[in-house]
Amino acid sequence: MRDYSAALEYLYGLERFGMVFGLENISWILNIMGNPHKALKTVHIAGTNGKGSVTAMIAGMLRKEGYSTGAYTSPHLLSFTERITVNGEEILEEEVAELTEYIRDRIQKEDRNRFFTFFDFTTAIAFEYFRRKKVDIAVIETGLGGRLDSTNVIEPLVSVITNIAYDHTEYLGNTIEAIAREKTGIIKKGIPVVTGAADIPLGIIDEVAERLECPVYSLGRDFFYEKTGEQVMSYRGPSRTLEDVRVNMEGDHQLVNGAVALCAVDILSTLGFPVRDSTVYDVLSDIRCQGRLEEVRQRPTVLIDGAHNPSGIHVLTEFIKARYGDRKKILVFGVMKDKEYDRMLQEIVPSMDMTILTRPDMERALSPSLMKAYAKDAIITEDTRSALRTAKTLSKEDDLILVTGSFYTIGEAKAIIHEIF
Repeated sequence: MRDYSAALEYLYGLERFGMVFGLENISWILNIMGNPHKALKTVHIAGTNGKGSVTAMIAGMLRKEGYSTGAYTSPHLLSFTERITVNGEEILEEEVAELTEYIRDRIQKEDRNRFFTFFDFTTAIAFEYFRRKKVDIAVIETGLGGRLDSTNVIEPLVSVITNIAYDHTEYLGNTIEAIAREKTGIIKKGIPVVTGAADIPLGIIDEVAERLECPVYSLGRDFFYEKTGEQVMSYRGPSRTLEDVRVNMEGDHQLVNGAVALCAVDILSTLGFPVRDSTVYDVLSDIRCQGRLEEVRQRPTVLIDGAHNPSGIHVLTEFIKARYGDRKKILVFGVMKDKEYDRMLQEIVPSMDMTILTRPDMERALSPSLMKAYAKDAIITEDTRSALRTAKTLSKEDDLILVTGSFYTIGEAKAIIHEIF
């Protein structure tokens, strides 16, 4: 099992159990490992969109300030090792192999018949890795939902809920209220909550937080941002006011994410992890996050974005119309079966000049032929490679090729883009 490829084969083999929600299995695994998560100071991040960006921003500011900082995110684009980092450096392949063997051996000694999911096991790897690396603090992103997510065994310093919209409805519920209940499951008694959510979700967050005696910091009520230029904002929060904060990541939604991350850092600054204003400016002006409006090629411009639900696609569509309105736009779209692909396509297709439907090499991926009803003039391709080749044939140097619909689709595209163009 010390072989990395064998470790990945074992880990991905656990996906046959699908999504099994609950904390019993992860708690059992962590217990036989000596509960490594209890040795960690953490920030816990849930939400429908923006989790990865907010995680990158918070971890970046803490790291720049000199704290040894872990980050646990999902999914990855190119390599499993992207999921677990310390001070911006990915876990080594041999460390993944060793930790997989270490945890698997302990499980089999206790109960050979017990089953658990890929995310249970991966979460256990992350917590043990952070313990071994003796990180000062770890920023932990939920995988799906919150209440029953494998990461929800931690007692964080701050809980962050970025926003709440429709996604994973077959698992989290088909109403905003039900989804909000699942996301607010990360709120712990007495722990401060920072949120960018509004309307009904904010009401539910306030209700849960009041019951658990938690202070809540809500965007637009307790902390504020104002766009003052292209990717520039002013910020007013619990303990600082900043002008001319530049956020390097594209899109107005990243100003929102920046404000949420800043408020979380404001709270952390009162809890033993002070972050200077100069650090905020330095990190946010240079922040990068794979797969978020990431330009991977020019002439033609190839843009990849991990939007994978109606809310994310809406934000993406508005950005494309504002930034690339005068260009010919070619959409490459691949999505998972459990997504609201009908609403996603209805949102974005009218803004595109051409649409190419495809599927990433995943069992959960949706057949492109099933999407045809929502993109009637679309070209059908059977894999990401053929979709990109088709897009190349149909494009000129000044055009835009947008790849979106799933992190799996854009991950495949990024891996092969330089072979195609």
